[in-house]
Amino acid sequence: MKREPNSKKALKKKYYWIIDESKCLSIREVAKLQQYSNQIRIKGLDSKRFSLIRRWFMIELGIRTGLRVKEMASLKHKNMLIDDSRSSFTFIGKGNKPRLVWINSEFRQLCHQYISYKKMFGYDISGDTPLLNNLKGKRISRRALQKDFKTMTKGTGLPSRYHIHNLRHTYATYLLKASNHNYRFVQRQLGHSSIRTTQVYASVLESEGRKALENIYR
Repeated sequence: MKREPNSKKALKKKYYWIIDESKCLSIREVAKLQQYSNQIRIKGLDSKRFSLIRRWFMIELGIRTGLRVKEMASLKHKNMLIDDSRSSFTFIGKGNKPRLVWINSEFRQLCHQYISYKKMFGYDISGDTPLLNNLKGKRISRRALQKDFKTMTKGTGLPSRYHIHNLRHTYATYLLKASNHNYRFVQRQLGHSSIRTTQVYASVLESEGRKALENIYR
């Protein structure tokens, strides 16, 4: 039997997968996580603990941008543009490809808020300094972010199956719905090299189709 080229095998392996509902937070879970995160922010201000402020912003950053954890850890202040008319992050993403991620006006205000907190705690906010820093002002590790996320979900009471990457899946799913299934826009926001990768999120958005099943013979 003739074996197919390895490149074809790799292509099939890469795209024969789906994102099911267990990989995405529900709207209710997102709200619970943000509510708890805001409580942590207030606790951080009251107790003068920057690590809690950072956890709050980490949650908002993940929910509102869908960045990969490596991208979150690598962000510097110069990567963030949040003036009165423009709101975006520009950086080098996966595969050393330039990335531009637009953000909405609500998250822009949270970014301003976070920067003001960093100033208050005495951290350097010049261009080349890390956006998400540890207590020494150095770049935080991906493992530390993953651990912080687990701490936050445990405090919120969310299922233990969730990892920080699930924020990216959640963002992608709800952005696809909010954009009326604008796959090209979502592809650019997520930094997918192929739109086929973006299309795996379609399976999570089939609630309307599932409703039709209840009426199939009625």
